[in-house]
Amino acid sequence: MNPAPIAVALDAPDLETAARWASLVTPHVSTVKVGLELYLRYGPDVVASVRGASRVQVFLDLKLHDIPATVAGATRAVARLKPAFLTVHAAGGQAMIRAAVEAAPATKIAAVTVLTSLRDADLADLGLAGPASDAVRRLAALAVDAGAQALVCSPQEAAAVRAEVGPDITLITPGVRPAGAATQDQARVATPEDALAAGADLLVIGRPITGAPDPGAAAAGIAAVLRRLPRLDPLA
Repeated sequence: MNPAPIAVALDAPDLETAARWASLVTPHVSTVKVGLELYLRYGPDVVASVRGASRVQVFLDLKLHDIPATVAGATRAVARLKPAFLTVHAAGGQAMIRAAVEAAPATKIAAVTVLTSLRDADLADLGLAGPASDAVRRLAALAVDAGAQALVCSPQEAAAVRAEVGPDITLITPGVRPAGAATQDQARVATPEDALAAGADLLVIGRPITGAPDPGAAAAGIAAVLRRLPRLDPLA
């Protein structure tokens, strides 16, 4: 049985918990995500710990954003860990994105468009032309032109981004919450089913899985729902 296109966000308080969560969910999901806080606390060891003996993909979500030379150096430094995905901020510009792509040819550089915690009013405060959907499409096109192989956007913009960039770019959507789950600090959200229907390829899900009494069972439950969708059902 193929694992579901879910990246479980391992936002754990310590390395042991992150590794335990990863071991519980990897039979059911394709990817585990290591964020900035966990990486800064434990460094490269965290990648080996959550990967374990499995073949699960590691999504290194560092959201690099600096001058091109610095981002290139940072990307080279983590490329040796063989992450499947590494995030950079699309707002860093084409030269920065291109530098990351060239520094890690074996890793998909995923450009973060507009954080899912931001609303239209937040963009106005930042001096960015909105609404969020327009800003996301602009940044997506810019990033793909610079060589990004993946994009991070909210599920609410996934359909528009897919229309903008075509079928060959991997769309990663945070802000995914099963029906009835709390949104926490996410502003632009959708259910897993709706995110896939909108064109997402990889769904980032954290607390609805890791905050459950049994993260493995929670991951298995969401994966089972997704496998029944026509897009993922080989018999459909």
